[in-house]
Amino acid sequence: MVRVTRVHAGSIAEIIGMVPGTELLAINDRPLEDFLDWEFLTAEDAFVVAARLPDGEAVEFDIERVDGEPLGVELAPPTIRRCANRCEFCFIEGLPKGLRKPLYVRDDDYRLSFAYGNFATLSNLKDRDIARILEYRLSPLYVSVHATPWEARKVLLNNPRVPDIVGQLTRLADGGIQFHCQMVIVPGLNDGDVLEASLRDLWALGDAVLTVALVPVGVTQFSHLYTGRPMDQPNARVLLDVVGRWADRALAERGERWVYGSDELYLLAGDELPDVEHYGEFSQIENGVGAVTALRQRVAEGADTLPRLDGRRIGVVTGVSMALLMPPLLARLAEATGARFELIVAENSLFGPTTTTAGLLVGADIRRALSGRSDLDAAVVPAESINDDGLFLDDEPFEAVRAALPMPVYPSYDFMDALVPMGDAALSPVA
Repeated sequence: MVRVTRVHAGSIAEIIGMVPGTELLAINDRPLEDFLDWEFLTAEDAFVVAARLPDGEAVEFDIERVDGEPLGVELAPPTIRRCANRCEFCFIEGLPKGLRKPLYVRDDDYRLSFAYGNFATLSNLKDRDIARILEYRLSPLYVSVHATPWEARKVLLNNPRVPDIVGQLTRLADGGIQFHCQMVIVPGLNDGDVLEASLRDLWALGDAVLTVALVPVGVTQFSHLYTGRPMDQPNARVLLDVVGRWADRALAERGERWVYGSDELYLLAGDELPDVEHYGEFSQIENGVGAVTALRQRVAEGADTLPRLDGRRIGVVTGVSMALLMPPLLARLAEATGARFELIVAENSLFGPTTTTAGLLVGADIRRALSGRSDLDAAVVPAESINDDGLFLDDEPFEAVRAALPMPVYPSYDFMDALVPMGDAALSPVA
């Protein structure tokens, strides 16, 4: 069911009489299944909407608009298609008990892959789903491949009925669909020969596969299903050798690197991260591919535009994995602003010491890092650790954490978004 949750004032929808709670049934007699049908079937400037008002009255709206004017409705979120796999390395399986229910939803939804860049395994696709992807040209899709050899993929996804991913990708590629692919590498399962076979299979799909990212397996102290070996420095270096070899081939034959290692892979290996040119369009930055390099670039380009904050003491909270990378950035920011930056490295109290990324720090970690620090004029915390509802993963509201601390606290993605408001706030140095 497609249901309206909000109608914007003055919009076409309000003028014709749509109200919150209206059920949208069909466009030009074609039944609506979800938001995708609504988005694609209302792309024309004239169409008829069959609907049911909240009081049960059946109505038809004959809509005409000019130059794609927005209709002005917001829809209820779709029912998420759940994942049927039981991957040992699944992030959901590494969550502790007692968190809010939405965190335990294991989505594997091709619609969210297209709309939001969520990675999906495609293991639950039916023929009608593939037909729909082709009809609406849902491209690019973000696909968790993990391995293309069928037997290896069954083991990795812990699903004996998982379909042949090469056959699925080939069918979609023949219809013009392209993909960004990821492989979470589990030592002993999909590295070595399996990895080479997977890269050969994806390479053979030509320009349908836009990028491939290799991501090291990561587990928490609650990853009760995981029985494999952890990713260590020697394994990480071997994987980067594979990345380099395939990237060199791709650069020579196709003019782009095609396969990339995640930032975490470089950190585990102890290797220097590549420069900006290496990542092209940063197509998998949300997957941790090039995020640190992009941050360095933003600081380099924006530091000279920052306000002066002479004498201010600013604490910067981050995770263990970023601890060695932060000092040069903070030195540049100190030079540009005149502020004194203190790096505060927080260990993850919810997921355990093996979880080192700043984006998974929780409210309790921020409180512990900054409580009692009345010597700081302000503090910066990773914005990635706070969701759209203003909550950390441990359900602590950011505003509650901020109110409990003795200094102004700013969530930040790139420092620019925090230091500019600090200048506007005219912070006075701590006496």
